[in-house]
Amino acid sequence: MKYVLLYTLFLMSVFHTSCGQNRTEVKKNIIKSETKDTVTSNGSHLIYTYVPLRMVSNIRQERNGSILIAGTNSLFGGAVFRYDGKSYTNLTDKLGLQRFWDVLEDRRGNLWFASLDSGVYYYNGKSFQHFTTREGLANNAVMCIYEDKAGNIWFGGSGLSRYDGKSFRNFTTKERFSNNDITTIIEDKTGKLWIGTKTGEAFVYDEKSFTRLIHEGQAFYNVWSIIEDKNGNIWFRVNGGRDKGLWRYDGSTFTNVSQRGVNAIVEDKKGNIWTTRQVNPGGNGGVWALSRYDQKSLYNKKTTVTEIMLRVPVSTLLGLFAADDGSIWINTSEGVLCRYDGNTLADFKSKAGQQ
Repeated sequence: MKYVLLYTLFLMSVFHTSCGQNRTEVKKNIIKSETKDTVTSNGSHLIYTYVPLRMVSNIRQERNGSILIAGTNSLFGGAVFRYDGKSYTNLTDKLGLQRFWDVLEDRRGNLWFASLDSGVYYYNGKSFQHFTTREGLANNAVMCIYEDKAGNIWFGGSGLSRYDGKSFRNFTTKERFSNNDITTIIEDKTGKLWIGTKTGEAFVYDEKSFTRLIHEGQAFYNVWSIIEDKNGNIWFRVNGGRDKGLWRYDGSTFTNVSQRGVNAIVEDKKGNIWTTRQVNPGGNGGVWALSRYDQKSLYNKKTTVTEIMLRVPVSTLLGLFAADDGSIWINTSEGVLCRYDGNTLADFKSKAGQQ
């Protein structure tokens, strides 16, 4: 196993969004990013710029290459920003103090924003439309958004909803869910949906029924991350319990690839699998590892793993995102956004409120 140790320093701050209406024209709120290049003790280059959020919950990429960043600033507010490599544009500055958690660009180029307490917002580039339980959403607490191959939009959180462009269909504990705390949704190449839950069981949905993921007579619980790789294998993270760690399912067999704790999973363009985990809790965030499982040895008895050690003052590395240019983005619970391109680790930190 190979190790690289990178030391990072982060600036923390608070950014406040302005109040507005649920349906309105967007007024651009643009914040220029400031960049610094410094060299760490081991010679690695760290590029510093600033994200105007305290906690970055999810990162996505638009078809034009821009990065969409969703996150919160407090118990009451948050925002969704578009980053074009030079500046951040607040896309939600007129929506009030909403705690945004996820963002999606659908196949038509429209944007969807999920919040933890106010339902979801649809933005067509000119105006917003607000969806809550009044419009048919299962619950106003939404943690994830997913578009399936048919163009339906799925919303997971305190319940599961499917929107076909006209109406919602909701799935709750009545459909054999063990609980309604949905954490992740993906569709595999066969059209089946894989659904992870926070404290309950993981399910597969085939348009007719929900089937629990069962291994050796027991269900997988507390599944937070699920992906499908280029070969059609399903990878997922189990957070604690008997089955803790990184798992792979090839359609017939479950394989426990690693029993180490895993926070997030992503596949890059080359087919490598990336994960994050906490190595040493320690003080001030401790040491975290960005791990790469080499594509060439994924199915060997012993997989080649390269670990990049990050000494960061954060409590959680929340997620990973693989960009079109091959870089890996990491979002954290303390508003630090990092990008790794194979040679350089760049961290994007919030400067708002320091003036």
